[in-house]
Amino acid sequence: MGNCHTVGPNEALVVSGGCCGSDYKQYVFGGWAWAWWCISDTQRLSLEVMTILCRCENIETSEGVPLFVTGVAQVKIMTEKELLAVACEQFLGKNVQDIKNIVLQTLEGHLRSILGTLTVEQIYQDRDQFAKLVREVAAPDVGRMGIEILSFTIKDVYDKVDYLSSLGKTQTAVVQRDADIGVAEAERDAGIREAECKKEMLDVKFMADTKIADSKRAFELQKSAFSEEVNIKTAEAQLAYELQGAREQQKIRQEEIEIEVVQRKKQIDVEAQEILRTDKELIATVRRPAEAEAHRIQQIAEGEKVKQVLLAQAEAEKIRKIGEAEAAVIEAMGKAEAERMKLKAEAYQKYGDAAKMALVLEALPQIAAKIAAPLTKVDEIVVLSGDNSKVTSEVNRLLAELPASVHALTGVDLSKIPLIKKATGVQV
Repeated sequence: MGNCHTVGPNEALVVSGGCCGSDYKQYVFGGWAWAWWCISDTQRLSLEVMTILCRCENIETSEGVPLFVTGVAQVKIMTEKELLAVACEQFLGKNVQDIKNIVLQTLEGHLRSILGTLTVEQIYQDRDQFAKLVREVAAPDVGRMGIEILSFTIKDVYDKVDYLSSLGKTQTAVVQRDADIGVAEAERDAGIREAECKKEMLDVKFMADTKIADSKRAFELQKSAFSEEVNIKTAEAQLAYELQGAREQQKIRQEEIEIEVVQRKKQIDVEAQEILRTDKELIATVRRPAEAEAHRIQQIAEGEKVKQVLLAQAEAEKIRKIGEAEAAVIEAMGKAEAERMKLKAEAYQKYGDAAKMALVLEALPQIAAKIAAPLTKVDEIVVLSGDNSKVTSEVNRLLAELPASVHALTGVDLSKIPLIKKATGVQV
């Protein structure tokens, strides 16, 4: 049995060995291969681009000038079967850094040999040709190792003896000299040409001024005509614009009125619906409950009326009964009082004046209390009298009026009693 090995396009797979001591080798990249257990061996080799930095320091050119040159090479293992087989024979088992070191030694050797055959000017001024020469010389050697040079460029060229800077200074001085000469000649030619141009300019200017004046006059005339025409057209356009604007405003206003009419109709419909809804709501929330409440109140009033009638009848019956009872009582009391008065009259008649005197004497304290009642609120009474005092006469007057008052209150005539008659001096 065995395994199936896969490999990507940036890597090569080498399957070697087989049954019966076979020396067959299979090279695969970007695919797969079968390897038997125990009798087959698999190895991998990177096909990715490798960047190599070549540095050659203090290398003398054909003129003996020491230079420092730095180049950058991009190399990779080729994928043709024969070249891939060669690369596998030489680099299988080595890592990428080992392969870079081998190629670097080859490139630096060729770079040193080429530097010794060229001048500084050739190297510095034509770097592309120099790099191309290095590629052409080194390509066969690295190709025999199965490696392809994709690119080789010169990154930097310098020296420590100021040869390149001196060469630049000389060239700069030559260029500066030629530039100064060119500037002087150009200024001379420019001055001559400027004078000629000024003369021509003045001639042309005078002619131009004349033409400008004529043109300006014609322009002003034409401008006046154009202005008049423009003003007329502007006025017409303005009037037409205002007229059209008025028409548009009228149309807009008409549309607004129609919109307002439609809105008003819709509003009226909405208000009518709202009135119907409100009416129904009032019927449902006010009228119906009010009718029910009125019916309830009517029933309560009728019940209250019946109740009041019954209560009035009962009260009337009660008053009637009470009146009858009171009338009976009053009648009984009247009969008793009449009987008492009758008996009292019989007693008075039987006893005569003595009985009357006793009654009067019994009533006098009560009469005195009634008369003296206002005097209870008086703390003291001071009576002042002289020779002409009327106190005595007033007392006599009161005693004289006393029988009449008693007769009015009790019906008893005190003037018929001898004692009172003597005190008051009444004459019968």
